[in-house]
Amino acid sequence: MTRPESPVLQAVDLQKHFKLRGSRSRGVVHAVDDVDLELHRGRVLALVGESGSGKSTIARLLAQLMPATGGRILLHGEDATARGRTAFRRYVGRVQMIFQDPFGSLNPVHTVRYTLTRSIRIHRGRRRGAVLEEALDELLDRVQLTPSARYIDKFPHELSGGQRQRVAIARALAADPEVLLADEPISMLDVSIRLGILNLLQDLRDRLQLAILYITHDIASARYFADRTMVMYAGRIVESGDSESVTQDPKHPYTQLLVRSAPDPDDLEARAHGARGEAPSLVNPPSGCRFNPRCPFATELCRIEVPPLIPVGEGREAACWGYSDRPDRPELGSAVEAFARKGERE
Repeated sequence: MTRPESPVLQAVDLQKHFKLRGSRSRGVVHAVDDVDLELHRGRVLALVGESGSGKSTIARLLAQLMPATGGRILLHGEDATARGRTAFRRYVGRVQMIFQDPFGSLNPVHTVRYTLTRSIRIHRGRRRGAVLEEALDELLDRVQLTPSARYIDKFPHELSGGQRQRVAIARALAADPEVLLADEPISMLDVSIRLGILNLLQDLRDRLQLAILYITHDIASARYFADRTMVMYAGRIVESGDSESVTQDPKHPYTQLLVRSAPDPDDLEARAHGARGEAPSLVNPPSGCRFNPRCPFATELCRIEVPPLIPVGEGREAACWGYSDRPDRPELGSAVEAFARKGERE
């Protein structure tokens, strides 16, 4: 049996709490709590959840754009905490981020040439003349903006949304990274061009063997694009597994809600299937399972104790007491499974 390849980038017990503003306030926002994830070479991991679940915070923590409250970030198994500018520059040469808004992430007063030249010189040294032109052509070719002469001297406002996002991806590739952190890279693009960006990232993954974290609220695109999917709710991971299984046979009640909440013009009202209320406050998150106020199966144990990620199949886990073998667990397993099957029939 071949041993699985070790992860390129890994988070262990990652935690981020934000202090509330105000001199008298001692509260914190529990944005991320006890998250473990692994990014592997040539693989895509999707992180799925509704707005405010903590997905983008994880991306910024992994990019080291903000310090973690707790936990560790490992690059090839070694502590990757960047202490100082030199260490940070070395780190971002290997881990690059693609932001959600391609217009906001590009300086509107600079051309594509300036943007990419600056990134090349930061990460590859002060190239000039024909060597620089060759590097610029290569980057634009990688993101399928050809011929390069058509785009190289344009300003961001002269490009379409999809073209701007391709330039942002090219800027990240100038570092020759091992990891791309893609924070909802298609959510602000027209529906007609979203697939093109996902196909581009898929091609880059295959050709360059990149490890990609794909953050999205659209669980359907995770099934199409990602090898594995992790579902996040209120700062915690509630389910993980291969994307096909998670999207087609969801185990956690929240994942079932996400799958069933895809817009259906014929049946918008019935898609909630028993879930109640809104996402909880992360200043005062519910005790126990954070989904318990909305869960139709919540019991006293769910309200008291945080469920661990429990194996629910080969390579799959769900943080739900219904799957535990604890003697005091609630008898929820069959009810949760029946809930999932009901959604499939409907």
